Amino acid sequence: MNIRQFTCLALLVLLGGVAHADEEVNVSDLPATRPVDNVPKLAWGQMIKYGEKVIFSPCRDRSFVLFEDASGDGHVGKALDLLGLSTGKKIYVEVLGIHEGDVLKASQINFAQTDGRCQMPGGTAELWRASGNEPGWALSFGSEFVQVKRRGQPEAVVPAGPLTLTPGLATFSASKDNQKVTLHFEQKLCRDAAAQAFFGWTATVTVDGQVLKGCAWQR
Repeated sequence: MNIRQFTCLALLVLLGGVAHADEEVNVSDLPATRPVDNVPKLAWGQMIKYGEKVIFSPCRDRSFVLFEDASGDGHVGKALDLLGLSTGKKIYVEVLGIHEGDVLKASQINFAQTDGRCQMPGGTAELWRASGNEPGWALSFGSEFVQVKRRGQPEAVVPAGPLTLTPGLATFSASKDNQKVTLHFEQKLCRDAAAQAFFGWTATVTVDGQVLKGCAWQR
């Protein structure tokens, strides 16, 4: 058996295949290589700049990878620098990105906050969250209901349903018991200076005719 046959035989054994030493094994018999997944996915973790490199460490994981801004206009890196990344501050981030080897290439920010703590996905109980100031308000969008809390106003709760999604835009409207909630999320960086945070979406929420402005992010 030559070295090429031996290598192929070893791979087959590791993959659970059955072969005999006297059988001819061809490379074409091996399973096809899995294609690289180029679909951006949400990554959660802590980030810090170390020298000239930016290090990303996933939540609840001691590993780390290098971080690279893959946005076409560099808005990801610019936003993180505004939060203090370039001056050595630790940033909690949720980004849409692709893992390539030991590098996370991020194209969009979902949520980023100076010295923020890890927040795991909200699950079906909270698919989206939105909030704003002046007046203060907060929205939670789950699989069963949409809840809006406003300072000095009664809470609004309406049944949830599928968002209407188009590229860069998410909309929804529902009503119950004389309460009506309409939301309009646009995929555009939204900054909350008071919270030292950036969000991936701007939010316009209308509750019983009152228009509320703020930021939104996926959970």
